Amino acid sequence: MNYWIVKSDPDSYSWQDLKKDKKTDWDGVRNYQARNNLKEMKIGDLVLIYESISTKDLVGISKVTKEHFPDPTTDDDRWIAVELEAFEELENPINLKEIKDTEELQNIALIKQARLSVMPVSREEFDKIIAMSKK
Repeated sequence: MNYWIVKSDPDSYSWQDLKKDKKTDWDGVRNYQARNNLKEMKIGDLVLIYESISTKDLVGISKVTKEHFPDPTTDDDRWIAVELEAFEELENPINLKEIKDTEELQNIALIKQARLSVMPVSREEFDKIIAMSKK
């Protein structure tokens, strides 16, 4: 199993929207590195949802339920989407400042490549984030 973070602008599509919809196509990604990360996602992978722009919080966990397919928002076949299903809300949101202040998370792509919208995280980083949310 692999672990990921995807970014969402909560004014466009929030964790609450995903919970209400239960599943969604994660589409609209227009960065090659982010697209390549989408291609690596496998069914059952766990994906942390990060709400950027206004809150800058990790807020929930989703699961990959369908591997990459052509992005339905464009006719350009270079772009893909995956299907995500809401899995579990974090007990407490984890703010970007908390991540930056946590020694074990200093190499996380959320800090190192702040503009990347789809990024891998290690099992250890994922577990640390989950533990932080339970405090």
